[in-house]
Amino acid sequence: MKKNMLPIIGTVGGLILIFWAISIDSEIKSFIHGVSMIITILGSFCALMISFPFKTLLNIPNVMKMLLATPQDNKGELVRLFSDLSRKARMDGLLALEDDIANMDNEFLISGLQMVIDGVEPDIIKKIMDLKIDTLERRHRTGQDVFNKWGELSPAFGMLGTLIGLIAMLANLEDPSAIGPGMATALITTFYGSLTANLIFLPIANNLSEQTDEEIYVGEMIIDGLLEIQAGSNPRLLEEKLITYLSPEERREFEAEKTQAEADSMSGVEEYE
Repeated sequence: MKKNMLPIIGTVGGLILIFWAISIDSEIKSFIHGVSMIITILGSFCALMISFPFKTLLNIPNVMKMLLATPQDNKGELVRLFSDLSRKARMDGLLALEDDIANMDNEFLISGLQMVIDGVEPDIIKKIMDLKIDTLERRHRTGQDVFNKWGELSPAFGMLGTLIGLIAMLANLEDPSAIGPGMATALITTFYGSLTANLIFLPIANNLSEQTDEEIYVGEMIIDGLLEIQAGSNPRLLEEKLITYLSPEERREFEAEKTQAEADSMSGVEEYE
């Protein structure tokens, strides 16, 4: 996994834009209020503690690591890998694929390929691999649910803080000069609630959802490739089937690399001759 700095860049960029807009007509320090932050962030987190088991909340740091990591699975490379494995299996048998496992780092692919080599029935392989995908999805969806819920609770606690501030202000109407500042202070918690929900919590949940969907998609592609290898399918037909998993851009890139590889192979043969 390699680092994905885009979420951090987006968050920092959003904060800079917001505070730049504030600085045009107001002072930034008037938007900094410790009590409002406590009510909005810690208050909503306390509600999360009621909403989810404690072990789920303890997993938040691991979920954040996933947010900042980009999966290295390249679908074009997977197509080439399965094509090569298929050719090798047809020429030397399935047992010959054991040597290739040592060079793989995808645990899902390794476990599936090992079952193929061990001669496990295709329907059992599919059932086990599907169960692994379901388990992965359930585990990842739990982290998404936490941030989705936090995104719901944060504006609600912001509104709660605003109500507290308004009640306190209305209780002291004897001083008209304090109404303006009191109203501004009361509204800051709503600002914090909207800011954290729409710039942090909900975007994180969406990012995690997109990553999970991509992992599931790649997992289904791997299952199809493994079953085709076990069935002894023609490498060209296997390749054509797996190419359907690629987006148009990925397909063009794959075809370009394939053409280049064939050209390099032909030039090498000509030089040898």
